[in-house]
Amino acid sequence: MQFIDLGAQRERIREKLRAAMESVVDDGRYILGPQVTEFEKQIAAYVGTKHAIACANGTDALLLPLLASGIGPGDAVFVPSFTFAATAEVVALAKASPVFIDIDPDTYNIDISSLEAAIAMIKAEGELKPRAIIPVDLFGLGADYSAIMQIAERENLLVIEDAAQAIGGSVDGKMCGSFGKVGSTSFYPAKPLGCYGDGGAMFTDDDAFAERLRSFAFHGKGETQYDNVHVGLNSRLDTLQAAILIEKLAILEDEMEARRKVAQRYRDGLHNVVKTAVMPEASRSAWAQYAIETSHRDALKAHLQAQGIPTVIYYVKPLHQQVAYNRYPVAPGGLPVSESLPGRILCLPMHPYLTTDDQDRVIAAISDFIAAQSAKDAAE
Repeated sequence: MQFIDLGAQRERIREKLRAAMESVVDDGRYILGPQVTEFEKQIAAYVGTKHAIACANGTDALLLPLLASGIGPGDAVFVPSFTFAATAEVVALAKASPVFIDIDPDTYNIDISSLEAAIAMIKAEGELKPRAIIPVDLFGLGADYSAIMQIAERENLLVIEDAAQAIGGSVDGKMCGSFGKVGSTSFYPAKPLGCYGDGGAMFTDDDAFAERLRSFAFHGKGETQYDNVHVGLNSRLDTLQAAILIEKLAILEDEMEARRKVAQRYRDGLHNVVKTAVMPEASRSAWAQYAIETSHRDALKAHLQAQGIPTVIYYVKPLHQQVAYNRYPVAPGGLPVSESLPGRILCLPMHPYLTTDDQDRVIAAISDFIAAQSAKDAAE
């Protein structure tokens, strides 16, 4: 059993992938070839934004909007602590200060009350200037953008949506990646929409900002690549990866439906056994991961591993407790959910090609273990 089965997807579109890659090799335009422009056009239409700007990876897709917005020393950027390091890493790389926020215990996305408290704290202290929020659509579920955008408008804060796990998800009919002034995503191979290497993209409806993003992603170029008006990066999506992504985007909606069915089967089989993933009304998750919670997590993980069932702990430690980030500000009252969740959370095999037989095996193994553990606990 595979935790994420890229091989099954590859077999499904093998001939189309082969033809797409051979076309790039034969054409010889390996950098900024026509497939990059075509993919940008298609992914922008899918996400529902005016512009899509492809780049080298998901980290650059978060860093470039900070650079293009002039965010740097003395600025505060509010980020959840329970996420992958890139969300806070880009803030530190821009020489600004990440301010860590707690997460909601059910959705695992940014906690609105914690965000409000952190903004008030930073304003009262007066040492940093609040500049931006980077909400994360964790595990494929869109954050509470209705509340976040109201706060951002009131406080004049830039919103950079971290949709690295969420392309294909939506909130109130609006696709993940299209929230805020700019949405950012990753095409790392394991993502719901992934290439065969590194890749990323940014989404915006702002014409001028789109041009700034393109400039910063291409060495800060002006009229030509030899006319530099900004200090930028070398951040381009390879033509080969764009060609692969065009073929994968064509089947993404079908895979989203398959992921939904897998998630529903997990919920139906496990919601009375462990805490299962929450799906807010009017939301569609991209189901990058399927997380459960149990107080017997470590023993359960070992039990599943012994039966050949792979699982992963996302995330082992919140960012504010890690050596690289423990000097940065934390929301008042601390981050109790972010600190306690790593001891309970476990992510199960999740991909569009997971068979019902394999899934039922996972459900049965978890159910049997929890029943036995509960009987043991009752006897003690």
